[in-house]
Amino acid sequence: MTTPVVDSLAAAAARNRTSGGLAVDFSERRRVFVIGACAMLLVLAGLVSLVTGAYDITVTEAAAVIGARLTGADPALIDRVHHTIIWEIRLPRILVGILVGFSLATAGAVYQGTFRNPLVEPFILGVSAGAAFGASLGILFPALFLNLQVGAFLFALVAVAAVYLTSRSGGQNSVVGLILAGVIIGSLFQAMVSILKFVSDDAALRAIVFWIMGGFYYADWRDVALLLPLTLACGATIWLLSWKLNILSMGDEEARSLGVNPERLKLVFILCATLMTALAVSAVGIIAWVGLMMPHAARMILGPDHRFVIPAAALMGGIYILMCDTLARTLIGSEIPVSIITSILGAPFLFYLLRTKARYAFSG
Repeated sequence: MTTPVVDSLAAAAARNRTSGGLAVDFSERRRVFVIGACAMLLVLAGLVSLVTGAYDITVTEAAAVIGARLTGADPALIDRVHHTIIWEIRLPRILVGILVGFSLATAGAVYQGTFRNPLVEPFILGVSAGAAFGASLGILFPALFLNLQVGAFLFALVAVAAVYLTSRSGGQNSVVGLILAGVIIGSLFQAMVSILKFVSDDAALRAIVFWIMGGFYYADWRDVALLLPLTLACGATIWLLSWKLNILSMGDEEARSLGVNPERLKLVFILCATLMTALAVSAVGIIAWVGLMMPHAARMILGPDHRFVIPAAALMGGIYILMCDTLARTLIGSEIPVSIITSILGAPFLFYLLRTKARYAFSG
């Protein structure tokens, strides 16, 4: 049964749309080409970010440092300034940015497909509010957690668990119930964050606000090691099940008629997407727009088939984060919180996409 279902869904998603005599090609070959182009653009964005900054470094010098580290060359042969800037500061920051972009964009595509709502994004289930509360507790009471990242991650999961249990009725979780519960729980955690801000001293208040704005200021290899395994595991699981997300986006009744348990499938998708989002937010703070924009962009370019939307959105998320982070640290003398850049660039970009390609989004 699986193969005919996948083939029929792919055929429906791949057919050409026409408007004003112009056809939009959603063929599989074009989709693969677009995904490959996104992968190459991600590599290019990484190279640009690697050599761009207050200290000028060429591609050759950067390659020499990375090559020496990977081959185990004598440390005395490596320029110490170049080594510090490339290996200890910029490269881990780039890798963390890519992983965070992957996580937020993939989670956004999953939530939008699962909830069948184009306005849903990774923070709809209260992840950001829960993480902000946990991080605030970690800043004010460091003895409660190992560090603020642990607090942010734990309370992000607590918020989603509370949303899931609150919305559950009659053994099922309706889409509307999940979204409304997310708004309620998110508002509750935001109120508690406001209380913690009110009772904080000036230093703690600045630290809380600074963390909530999001940024890669302190990204290092420990963050890469923390993010990489879970991001790859959850991302791979989502991609392998992406054909079932196509079925789920048709509605619960249609999914049941095709032999799919929608409640169990929603739980798997929500759990994977939430773990990715919670870990990303705990590492770098709240970064807006990525999870809303990138799935839209991928869907409008490639059509609604999640087998292609998921990898394309993930790659676009990495590209967008690198671009915004490079701007955030080079536009002025001091570093701008990256969430400000993502919001400033995100609003007009999404407006452009909606004005030019909105008719193709979520069309079956």
